[in-house]
Amino acid sequence: MRTVLFALLLVVLPVLGTAQAADPANPLITDHGLFRPLVIVSPDRDDDYQRMRTLLGASQAKFQARDMLLYRVENGRGYRNDMPMTRFETQALLDALALRDDMPLTTVLVGKDGGKKMQLEGFVAPETVYHLIDQMPMRAAERD
Repeated sequence: MRTVLFALLLVVLPVLGTAQAADPANPLITDHGLFRPLVIVSPDRDDDYQRMRTLLGASQAKFQARDMLLYRVENGRGYRNDMPMTRFETQALLDALALRDDMPLTTVLVGKDGGKKMQLEGFVAPETVYHLIDQMPMRAAERD
């Protein structure tokens, strides 16, 4: 009986683990393998957040050269490349990354493989993100 239960758990647990990631409203699903999403969550438009947005805008060529895509969640409203997302897409994005819209300024880098590569609170300089991406094996392969 325990063997059957164990075998059943081996089949069911992986399905449960991907159920959240497979939420059809999750916009990260369409990015998998194509982009490196950078997700910035901010409860308000504080100075650090504004500075990050300005620096990202000023380094747009570097951002695009790394196949990045910007998601922002400001005051609970989500945006994908400055286009508004539905509240369902916004919540699915937050759920997939285990984030909340009321948390302090938080930046998450998601790799092309869909995994979290970085999660930091507070101000994050774009150069920090670019440096991290440039150290990734997939990025090195892309440059070859």
